[in-house]
Amino acid sequence: MILSFVILGASLTSCKNNSEEKNTEPVEKNVEKSQDSLFFKLSLAQWSLHKPIFDGELDPMDFAERANELGFEGLEYVTDFYAERIKSAKDPKEEMQLVLDSLKAKSEEFNMKNLLLMIDGEGDLATNDTVARNKAVEDHKKWVDAANYLGCHSIRVNLFGSDVPDEWVSNSVDALSKLSKYAKQKNINVLVENHGYLSSNADLLVKVMQKVNMENCGTLPDFGNFCLKREGGERWDAKCVEEYPRYEGIKKMMPYAKAVSAKSYSFNDKGQEEIMNYTKILKIVKDAGYTGFIGVEFEGTDITPEKGIKATRDLLIQAGQTL
Repeated sequence: MILSFVILGASLTSCKNNSEEKNTEPVEKNVEKSQDSLFFKLSLAQWSLHKPIFDGELDPMDFAERANELGFEGLEYVTDFYAERIKSAKDPKEEMQLVLDSLKAKSEEFNMKNLLLMIDGEGDLATNDTVARNKAVEDHKKWVDAANYLGCHSIRVNLFGSDVPDEWVSNSVDALSKLSKYAKQKNINVLVENHGYLSSNADLLVKVMQKVNMENCGTLPDFGNFCLKREGGERWDAKCVEEYPRYEGIKKMMPYAKAVSAKSYSFNDKGQEEIMNYTKILKIVKDAGYTGFIGVEFEGTDITPEKGIKATRDLLIQAGQTL
């Protein structure tokens, strides 16, 4: 997920009721049947819907309903879509509980499985500043508790901070060890996504996994996030000038994977992703023995989020059925 640091503000707390505008188009009849022959299950990453959420067209509280309409079984939440509402409330703890109660009720109503929380904006876990790093660990813990309450198996964290490899590894190991120790008590996994900069260097990330060496600390390989450096040193929204080899990176991350993210950007007239070979990637995933959920995370701009989500979903089904 390439996260633009957009302040959602009140738009997330007061999204207008669009019930009369909701797309009630039934899910294609062959989608669920097609999934029966796959080695994986399909989930939807909430970031795929960030445009309609930011535009106020979709209330993030209705995520379960929308994912169900689109033919998915699992949910991957983005905490930033709820964080501002919680932080700005008179009683943040009470507001957090209200949000979680609503999300849980919605997931049960639409028979959806809560899988993981993608955490952003809670501090840099790989910073050289020990005080700031420990605070980031503490600030992530409330989402560990939230994941446990929702019945998720994992949280996804970022490893931003130092740009010096040895420092980054040491800092990451320290923070992940502390956070994973806490999460273990809650039966929650702590997963690191390749999400830019040194976290997208699979060799360094594997080194971190080996040093932490905890069963509930793993990876979340993303098909698309292998940019190591962007123009001007920007974290997001700038041209990538250096990338880690995509297929090699996924293969190295898979032994530690407890979730997988199917990133997509654009499609050709045959329904194939134009930047990456999904069949080749899924073979890597399958050969690693992975049989869990693969989350659709569409980030394209040439087509609507709904069309991109469906195209990615259908491509996963099509490619998966060949393996």
